[in-house]
Amino acid sequence: MPLEKKNFWENVYSTKTPQQVSWTQENPKTSLNFIKNSDLEKKSAIIDVGGGDSLLVDYLLKEGYTNLTVLDISEQAIERAKKRLGTLGNIVNWIVSDVMNFESSKPFDLWHDRATFHFLTNDSEISAYKKLVVQHVTQYVVMATFSKDGPIKCSGLEITQYNEKELTSIFQPTFKLLNSKQEDHQTPFNTIQNFQFVHLTKHGK
Repeated sequence: MPLEKKNFWENVYSTKTPQQVSWTQENPKTSLNFIKNSDLEKKSAIIDVGGGDSLLVDYLLKEGYTNLTVLDISEQAIERAKKRLGTLGNIVNWIVSDVMNFESSKPFDLWHDRATFHFLTNDSEISAYKKLVVQHVTQYVVMATFSKDGPIKCSGLEITQYNEKELTSIFQPTFKLLNSKQEDHQTPFNTIQNFQFVHLTKHGK
C-alpha cells in the first residue's frame, strides 16, 4: 500500500479521538436499515470497507450477525475498535489493508462502504474498485458517499461527490438499485454533512 496514504490515516487515528473526526456516528441507522432490509441470514458474510473504529460492527454483532469482516488502512483504527469491543470482537475478521490492495479467497454476501469510495478521485482507481466489488460480492452493496450537497473535502483530502444516478451507474450493469437515501449527518462538532446512500443488488439475485 502507498506508504504516504497509510501514514496519513495512522496519524489521524493516533492523534484524534472519535469526537474529533467528522465521520463518527453514534447510530449508523441508514446503513443498518439497508443491511437488515437485505434479508440476509445472520451467518452471511458482510464486509465493512474503511470501517476504521466505526460503531457499525458493534450494532451488527448486537443484531446477531456472526460472519463480519472490517477492513481499514489504519492499524490504529482497527486496534481502537478491537479494544472497544473486547472479547466480543474476537469473532470479527480484522484486516489492515488499503482496499485497493485487498485480496480475498472468499466471497462476501454484502459489501458496505461509508468511508472509502468517495476518496477515489480518478477513473483508474474507481474502475479498480468496481472490479473488486464485482469480483467479491455475491448479493448486495450498501454504499455511501458525500452527496452533491456535501463537503468537497474530508480531512483535507479531495473527494468525489455523487448523486443517486451517478453512484448507481458506477456499478451497473452488474448491480441494480434497490433503494437510496440522502442523509444529513451531524458531526460530533455540530456541523452537517450530506451523504448519498445507495442499496444495490446483483442482477439475478
